[in-house]
Amino acid sequence: MTNHEIKIAFDEYDSLKELPTADHDLCLEATEALKNSHSPYSKFRVGAALRLQSGKIIYGSNQENVAYPSGLCAERVALFYWGANHPDDPVVAMAVTAQTDEFMLTKPVTSCGSCLQVLAEVEKKQNKPIKILLFVEGGPIWVIKGIENQLPFLFFEERLITSS
Repeated sequence: MTNHEIKIAFDEYDSLKELPTADHDLCLEATEALKNSHSPYSKFRVGAALRLQSGKIIYGSNQENVAYPSGLCAERVALFYWGANHPDDPVVAMAVTAQTDEFMLTKPVTSCGSCLQVLAEVEKKQNKPIKILLFVEGGPIWVIKGIENQLPFLFFEERLITSS
């Protein structure tokens, strides 16, 4: 038997004011993205903002549907928009925030497994890690560098990729 240990790392900030200007501004953009959340069922709004290498900002917000599996998380809305419209402009950072009127959020909300897997695919595609900033109003900010610090056992099978 062999015992293996996996460690993840992230930085925690007490307030947005502590962040470098570019990260602070990206978090404000994610808060703006909340405004377009369509979440009448869960009442749990999520906003995401991507900063591309060119400096362009892309927004995403969760989009619910009465047929629950038909909705989509904010992260995937933003990442799929990036892939369809700006695939040659690498994603440098993504900020994600959430709000609800139902209860108080006191710590950042992490991305679901599906969003993490899409994020892994984007990192693989651009061969470059993405800085992730997770936060809620009045709570700490978690800064995570690269998908392996969120999804250490990510799924990727090289043999599924075929050359044309």
